[in-house]
Amino acid sequence: MSRRSGILEFAVLGLLRESPMHGYELRKRLNTSLGIFRAFSYGTLYPCLKTLVANGWLIEEPGSAPEDALAASLAGRRAKIVYRLTAEGKEHFEELLSHTGPDAWEDEHFAARFAFFGQTEREVRMRVLEGRRSRLEERLEKMRASLARTRERLDDYTLELQRHGMESVEREVRWLNELIESERAGRDQRRPDPGSPAEREGTSGEADGLPRHRDATSSGGTPPGHPGPPDPSADTTK
Repeated sequence: MSRRSGILEFAVLGLLRESPMHGYELRKRLNTSLGIFRAFSYGTLYPCLKTLVANGWLIEEPGSAPEDALAASLAGRRAKIVYRLTAEGKEHFEELLSHTGPDAWEDEHFAARFAFFGQTEREVRMRVLEGRRSRLEERLEKMRASLARTRERLDDYTLELQRHGMESVEREVRWLNELIESERAGRDQRRPDPGSPAEREGTSGEADGLPRHRDATSSGGTPPGHPGPPDPSADTTK
């Protein structure tokens, strides 16, 4: 299984853990909620779904509305199939959520992992964030060294492009620093007493990880107003 198909399977399992969906709805959520999948097509999604069904992680069910199925049949079209996560699929997804190795720090995989941080244990979130920061700091050091070596041989536009790439990575490192500090503060903060205003308002110890001025999305993804982790693709020194 390729790394990219593994990311897609992870994202599909995560979305179906929230609720059953049919293929069109799944593709829409992948495109809108997880922007890294904008280029994915039905030709990529359905083989992935078939693989997950074959592995016993999903089951296929007919659409919930009988009249819709009847109308589709009369029109010569197949009724929509709804995909539901099985108990084995949920267990497998939770196992994937616990992984904190180098794959979780890479650009696309990190974006998918971050989108499901709302379903991830705090300690795992911390390890993924710290690993991602370490990876970007290494990348930034290489970019700076490369720029120092080649600065005199670059024209103004190429030089500006490399500076832009460095600034993008530096922004993400600052963003990660903020998230990590907020996670640490949330971990160390004592849970409010039952009946306190914070407790009555539904404040959760798990939710304390996000910075106070940010709101998590419903899927635990990138906070509103933040376009997601800056795209490191501008790194032209690779």
